[in-house]
Amino acid sequence: MSNEVREFWDGHAATFDEEPDHGLRDPAVRDAWARLLLPLVPVTGARVVDLGCGTGSLSVLLAQAGHRVSGVDLSGRMVAAARAKAEAAGVGAEFTEGDASTPPYEPGTADVVLARHVLWALPDPASAIARWAGLLRPGGRMVLVEGRWSTGAGLTAEECRALVRGTGRHAGVTRLDDAALWGREIDDERYLLVS
Repeated sequence: MSNEVREFWDGHAATFDEEPDHGLRDPAVRDAWARLLLPLVPVTGARVVDLGCGTGSLSVLLAQAGHRVSGVDLSGRMVAAARAKAEAAGVGAEFTEGDASTPPYEPGTADVVLARHVLWALPDPASAIARWAGLLRPGGRMVLVEGRWSTGAGLTAEECRALVRGTGRHAGVTRLDDAALWGREIDDERYLLVS
């Protein structure tokens, strides 16, 4: 990834959590994400990698539920915020600065690969998905939250499904139009893909 991309996200780190679904500061929004994600992590103490973890809100949510979470983000400032958030919450999630498209984890070591609003921004999403699938242990699960926004950016559910199916994995899609997840009504396509 380019320095421009890193600088862009570094510049947004200080205000990133102001969006309700980023910071999960509103208990109702946090609760909605917990109800969505926690049932998708198959076993207690699962090894979860959060790719493009941002300020670590979902990582901390999963770590508080007893999972072993490692997050990676291109932005050093996002990683610093994630570490501070985990420390404040008293959880042992680990965060690393790095490229989500080539995550710094060994193949076959994750029970869950999680990415929220990351895949659409990568220069080669198909290669990234193949790498992400390779991180999974047998029976592991890929959990992607993506969307096609009103600005025209993003991936449609069908585009994302095709990328995942290209790795030979199944891909179940659920629309995420519940305002509780976003802290407001939405009018664009947002979805969960589980593989």
